[in-house]
Amino acid sequence: MQIIIHTDGAAQGNPGKGGYGVVMQAGKHYKELSEGYRMTTNNRMELLAVIVGLESIKIEKAQVLIVSDSKYVVDAVEKQWVFAWEKKKFAKKKNPDLWERFLSIYRKHDVRLKWIKGHAGHPLNERCDQLAVEAANGGDLLIDTYYEQQVSS
Repeated sequence: MQIIIHTDGAAQGNPGKGGYGVVMQAGKHYKELSEGYRMTTNNRMELLAVIVGLESIKIEKAQVLIVSDSKYVVDAVEKQWVFAWEKKKFAKKKNPDLWERFLSIYRKHDVRLKWIKGHAGHPLNERCDQLAVEAANGGDLLIDTYYEQQVSS
């Protein structure tokens, strides 16, 4: 059975408050995930949405389709840039902490990525965006520790 993970991330101010939204589907199963952060970037939230979705899969070697409106994430994987970045230890690349975390979970499954245009009326992408924005505007925002340490140093 294929697992479909729809993702979106949002940041207000970029950097600013941000959040991610994930909708997961597998057969009749449906799950929504989201969290907000007090200081982050849109690209970090887009990538974190994919990571959290993949990390939520409870079976090994799952067949997964990730549907994202993030060219940053989809192109990095589909055009294999991230693997070249990894070989160079992510030198001069943003978000190495998240890319390393992504590659760790990505390699545990059979993952394909599909890019869709954001804010184009795709119902589950719109739902992910709603979840991301609500999370960013919610209380109890989490700390994106890696990002905040990089900004302050």
